[in-house]
Amino acid sequence: MERGANRHGPVAGAASGAAAGFVIGVMILAALSMWTVIPFGWVWLGSKISHTQEPSGGPYMVVFVGIVCSICAMAWILSRLNRLYLRITGSNRLPRRYLPAWRKSLADEREGPRGMSVLESVILASVLLAGIAMAAWFFIAAGSPLPSQ
Repeated sequence: MERGANRHGPVAGAASGAAAGFVIGVMILAALSMWTVIPFGWVWLGSKISHTQEPSGGPYMVVFVGIVCSICAMAWILSRLNRLYLRITGSNRLPRRYLPAWRKSLADEREGPRGMSVLESVILASVLLAGIAMAAWFFIAAGSPLPSQ
């Protein structure tokens, strides 16, 4: 076999599972940063740009454009990480659950793609986690917006 013949196929060996797990971990951190680090960072930067309590539209525009561009860049990075996972494992689908025959439905008999892709799972998990965190903050930590008398 000539050198580089398996250039775009799955990586074989003991390190492939660890590499795939590492890529998934980086994807999770990147997806979570879309809902935490990026918006908070740009709001902090916008607060440093403004010198008054009532800023003009400039800092708001910097924050808005910065958040949108950063999230687009993070989506591009996530797609590149998904391609890397595909090269490592040979599939971008999560491993399927194996059920005993008596628990399978008739829908399991159909052919076609099964399961969610890694990127879909990571994005869905990050959105659900961000929603749960926001709800927990709103109901537990935020306090009442009504004036106490």
